[in-house]
Amino acid sequence: MRQLSTQSADFDSQLSALLAFETVNDAELLQTVDDIIDQVRHDGDGVVLALTQQFDQHPATTMSDLELSKEALAEAFDGLDATVKTALNTAATRVKTFHERQMQGSWEYEDELGNRLGQKLTPLDRVGIYVPGGLASYPSSVLMNAIPAKVAGVAEVIMVVPAPKGVLNPLVLAAAHLAQVDRVFTIGGAQAVAALAYGTETIPAVDKITGPGNKYVAAAKRVVFGQVGIDMIAGPSEVLVYAEGEAQDRADWLAMDLLSQAEHDRIAQAIFVTTSEQQLAEVAAEIEKALAELPKADIARDSLKN
Repeated sequence: MRQLSTQSADFDSQLSALLAFETVNDAELLQTVDDIIDQVRHDGDGVVLALTQQFDQHPATTMSDLELSKEALAEAFDGLDATVKTALNTAATRVKTFHERQMQGSWEYEDELGNRLGQKLTPLDRVGIYVPGGLASYPSSVLMNAIPAKVAGVAEVIMVVPAPKGVLNPLVLAAAHLAQVDRVFTIGGAQAVAALAYGTETIPAVDKITGPGNKYVAAAKRVVFGQVGIDMIAGPSEVLVYAEGEAQDRADWLAMDLLSQAEHDRIAQAIFVTTSEQQLAEVAAEIEKALAELPKADIARDSLKN
């Protein structure tokens, strides 16, 4: 782990350099993304299929090979271990309950001048959700993007998820079944964002795109904003954990908070702030202990080292 001290003479410059890291403004990246989006806009399905074969080494030979049936999603859910199925159901219920409370209603009134004023809420017709499928593949991304849309009354939810070499995480598919996603395409990257934004012969254009992805996905969402709505430009994961008081007794919890983001990507940033050198040492020790059992330990180590 890199360690910075506020007592160091060059602390401010070191911190500024660390926080200045930003991928989405890279000129070469933006040019690549612009080229991909332009190709998809003009050539549709053919380019999406070719880029999926190139970047994901997907064995698909036609666009129909890239769409998953609702039966496939249901089979993934039915095949889950009972404990995992219960956990997924619990998570879905909690997400739905929260967003049901967030709902607003339409209203109107007539003022003293006879004007009818008010607010009318209308769900979007169709949204696209991007779900990571490479280094970071999580069913939570499905639940937290699809369920709010369904609660809001969105008529159709289209999910895109990359499947490197045709391989998918069954939990992601099971979550899509549970969240009642309408259509799923196994595509990713800037080409998936472009397909959702502009539509192709097979993939319908959407009104809004949500969900996290790598730097190409983040850059593509930035480019298509205006053509469609987006949630935010969600680049590499970042977390800042500040600990004091009771938290000092739970170095294992602090380590888990940091690793839950560091494991996402080698360029993810997990930052820990404390006034206690002892606590810093304890958290570092807990991180090392956890890394010994973490499936994505190599990614997390690189992230923390960087």
